[in-house]
Amino acid sequence: MSAVSNAAPDASQTAIREGRSRARKLIADWNLDKAFINGEWARADSREAIDVYDPATGKVIGDVPFMRTSEARRAIDAADAAFPAWSRMLAKERSGYIKRWRDLLEQYQDDLAALITLEQGKPYDQALREVVGAIAYAEWYAEEAKRAYGQTMPATQRDRRVVVQKHPVGVVAAITPWNFPLTMVVRKCAPALAAGCTIVVKPAEDTPISALAAAKLAEMAGFPAGVFNIVTGQPMPIGEALTGDPRVRMLSFTGSTEVGKRLMVQCAPTVKKLSLELGGNAPFIVMDDADIDAAVAGAMISKFRNSGQTCVCANRIFVQDGVYESFVEKFIAASHAQSIGNGFIPGTDIGPLINRQAVAKVERLIDDAKKRGAIMHYGADRPEEGHFIRSLVMTDVPLDADCFNEELFAPVAPIYRFRTEAEVIELSNRVRAGLSSYLFSRDIGRIQRIADGLESGVVGINDGTTSHEGAPFGGVKESGQGREGGHWGLEEYLEPKYLNYALG
Repeated sequence: MSAVSNAAPDASQTAIREGRSRARKLIADWNLDKAFINGEWARADSREAIDVYDPATGKVIGDVPFMRTSEARRAIDAADAAFPAWSRMLAKERSGYIKRWRDLLEQYQDDLAALITLEQGKPYDQALREVVGAIAYAEWYAEEAKRAYGQTMPATQRDRRVVVQKHPVGVVAAITPWNFPLTMVVRKCAPALAAGCTIVVKPAEDTPISALAAAKLAEMAGFPAGVFNIVTGQPMPIGEALTGDPRVRMLSFTGSTEVGKRLMVQCAPTVKKLSLELGGNAPFIVMDDADIDAAVAGAMISKFRNSGQTCVCANRIFVQDGVYESFVEKFIAASHAQSIGNGFIPGTDIGPLINRQAVAKVERLIDDAKKRGAIMHYGADRPEEGHFIRSLVMTDVPLDADCFNEELFAPVAPIYRFRTEAEVIELSNRVRAGLSSYLFSRDIGRIQRIADGLESGVVGINDGTTSHEGAPFGGVKESGQGREGGHWGLEEYLEPKYLNYALG
C-alpha cells in the first residue's frame, strides 16, 4: 500500500508552506476579499463575509463578501448600462481585450495554480493544467470573436435579398462550479464577451477567490466598467435576482441536475436562453479486444483526476468478460500506487474532497455498495486532517447499488462485468444522465456501433480525456442543453436576425 505522500516529511512541509505562502500573497496583493461590480471592488452592503476554507486542512484561508439581492441587482444595472457600447464595439476591439486577459492568465499562471490548490485542493500540477486550459479558452475566443459570421441566402424572387445577421443575446448571468474554479469562469465569460455580451458571474461559495482573481486580471486587461462583474455570497437570493430580472437575457450554469432544474423553472417567466451543463454518470467501457494497458491508463486519468470530482469522471466502469480479470488486476495495482495528500506536496496524485458534505455523500454510497455485496480494494491511508477519502476500487458491484445511478464525485471506482455489445449499451444508457462516455476497443466497426448507440454528448475513444477548447462540450437527457467550446460555444451567446430586403 502506498504511503500518504511520496515526499520526505520535512520536504513536504516546506512545499506546503511555500505553496500556501504564494497563494496567500496573491490574495493579499490583489485584495481578493471583495466582489467586482461596475469596475469597482465592493464589500457586501451588510458588511458580512463568508469564510473560505482549505479543504486539505479544513481551516479558513480568507473570506469574501456575503452579498444578496441588492448587490446582484447593482451588478445587473452595471452590465445593462455597459451593454450598448460593448456590443457595438468592433469585434477586433473586443478580441484585443480578451487577448490581454489571456496573456495575463499566462503571466500569472503559477500564482493562479497555487491559489486553486489552496482553495480547491487539487494537486498543484493538475491546478496548473487547469490554468493552461483557461488560457486555451481565452485564446480561442479572442480569435473567434472575429468569426461571428452572418449569411446571405438565395432569394425566391429576383427583387429580394435575404441577409442573416447575428447579434449578442444581451446581459448574461453565469453561475460557475467549484471543481474547476478558474477554467469554468473563463470558459463561460470568454465566448460571452467575444459575442458582445456583458456578464454577471456568481461563483461557487466554496471557491470564489479564483473567480475574483479572474476579475482582477480582467480589470488589469482594461475591460470597461460593467462589462465583467462578479458577485459572491448567498446562492438563493443572488440566483433569484439573476433569474428573475428580465434584463438578464441568458443564464449559463454548470452544476448539479437538481439545481439546474430549479434554475430552469426560475428562468421560465422571462423566457431566458439557457446553457446548462449538469450532472454526469459516465460509463467507461472496455471491450475484449482493447489494449488493456491503454485502457487502465485511460481509466486512471478519467476516474482519479481532481480526486474524481469532475462531471466527466468514469462513474461506472464496464469490462467485458474476456478481459475482466486482467483489467481489474492491473487497475487495482495502478490505483494503489497513487499517493494521497496535500496538493502542494510534489508527487501527490489525489487531494481532498471539497467539503464535509462531499465526504459524507461518498461514504453513504460506499456503505450501500458494501451492504449489497461489493468487494472493496482500498488504496493509501488518508491524512488525519482535511476532507480526504481513501482511493477505492469496488468489484462485483451489483447493478442495484446506489452508485450506479448517482455520481460518486470521489476517487472511488465501481467495476461491472458485461458480456455483449447490446448489454453494455443498454447498461450505459440506463441512467438519466448523458454527458460523457468512454470506449476502449481496437475494432473500428465495433467502436462506431457502440459510439452511435451511446446517449451522451461526448465520447472518448481509446482516450481517458475529452477536453478541447475547439470542440462542442455538453450533454443530452438530464445532463443539460447547449454547448461550450469551439464556434458552438460562441453561437450560444448570439441570436440570428434575418433581414428580408425588397429591392427597387
